[in-house]
Amino acid sequence: MKNRQAAFQIATVFVSALIILFSYMYIVGNGTIFKGNLDGEIIKARVIRVTDVDVQNVSGESEFITVKFKAQALNTDLRGKTVEAVQEIDKSYAFSPRQVEENDKILIDSYVQNGEQFYYFGDFVRITPLIWLLVIFCVLIVVFAKMQGLKTVVSLGFTCLSVFIVLIPAILNGHNIYLWSILVCVFITVMTLCLISGFNVKALCAGIGCICGVLCSGLITLIMDIFLNMTGLIEEESIYLVQLYPDNPINLKAIIFAMIIVGAVGAVMDVSMSISSSLYELRIKSPSIKPKTLMKSGFTIGRDMMGTMANTLILAYIGSSLTSVLLLVAYNASIEQVINREIIIAEILQALAGSMGMLLTLPLTSAICSVIYYGKEEK
Repeated sequence: MKNRQAAFQIATVFVSALIILFSYMYIVGNGTIFKGNLDGEIIKARVIRVTDVDVQNVSGESEFITVKFKAQALNTDLRGKTVEAVQEIDKSYAFSPRQVEENDKILIDSYVQNGEQFYYFGDFVRITPLIWLLVIFCVLIVVFAKMQGLKTVVSLGFTCLSVFIVLIPAILNGHNIYLWSILVCVFITVMTLCLISGFNVKALCAGIGCICGVLCSGLITLIMDIFLNMTGLIEEESIYLVQLYPDNPINLKAIIFAMIIVGAVGAVMDVSMSISSSLYELRIKSPSIKPKTLMKSGFTIGRDMMGTMANTLILAYIGSSLTSVLLLVAYNASIEQVINREIIIAEILQALAGSMGMLLTLPLTSAICSVIYYGKEEK
């Protein structure tokens, strides 16, 4: 039995990889994910030394600092070569980057003007520390959970790939956002449960319950969109998205739909798997238990889970938009004005639709388990 489950999970990995690959090829075609065109080149470099610092007072109130430094290129055709670059710091801005120092890893913008090459400081490299943190996170999962942890890491990788190289390119290439967001959620659910739990009745019930719960969240979002009169312009980036393709603008309402169901699928899957696993153990340990009693037990277990899970989902949305909330509270006269802002309405809708989808997952999964577990025994 263990060999069959291992073979099935290995097959799941290959099938998932193929699905992502073919989806990407279908969506992108002969193009690429990144469509932007830069006038110059971005160079990753390491600062060798600072050669000059010039400080100028502007109107006697703020400073404009020009830092000249030498840096060694770490990529592109200039790899290993030394370039002279400039960093300009305007202290009149609320937030300015710190002055570069020796051994800093930075990004340099390369420009050609009148046949002459110029190099300017772009930003500090922040990806490397995050990669190390991700590696530590994955190692800890594998150390503590062993093979189950490895499967978790693999499923997390496929989840990220499905979002970044399937859903996002689908949106940017003008495909139906509603359809592809649902397909990605279904893929994440089926792939994760098959990989983590294997091919069994628990995963089947959890998968059906999760998909139903996510669809409920999506349906609630579509219904509320009729009454909320939302435009989808919830932040500054939304304006740029509309202007990205003037002839065929991106549907911002569909973006909100995708945000809600993709954001809810993880929590809904957690709830559905917990209910399915609990009821399966109860069914095995108490063979004489009736279907109706089993379903009621699922409701009881779900009530205890709902309090903490709802807090988790809502607090996650509040935490992600805390800066916007603080700014709106500071610049508006009443709490009604703050709540009525579309950006806040969108966050509240995310939290409520996701939580309601999770709430509806509890009875749905319990009912599905009470049917499938007993149906399996009769068969």
